[in-house]
Amino acid sequence: MQTCSNCHAQSPDNAQYCINCQADLSEMSETAIALKKFQINPRVRYVRIVVSDDCCPACREMEGAYPKDQVPRLPVEGCSHENGCRCFYQPFLTEIFP
Repeated sequence: MQTCSNCHAQSPDNAQYCINCQADLSEMSETAIALKKFQINPRVRYVRIVVSDDCCPACREMEGAYPKDQVPRLPVEGCSHENGCRCFYQPFLTEIFP
């Protein structure tokens, strides 16, 4: 499920637009917003895709750290888990304290 950052409604993984407010989920989903924040943060060196222990093969293949400009979009295309894609982004920081 994708969560809209505008209205917080949940839409299926394959939805392009929010089922409630019609926002473009490729730009306005909570995961898309998180990725944008990580990409503009100079302390973030890489962005990791974190997967659940019981994830599907498509998600398992996407697990790992990526340069900020090469991070695949979530939800993972081809995810076959019964609950949908549950992957999330995690920053890999160059420094922890300012």
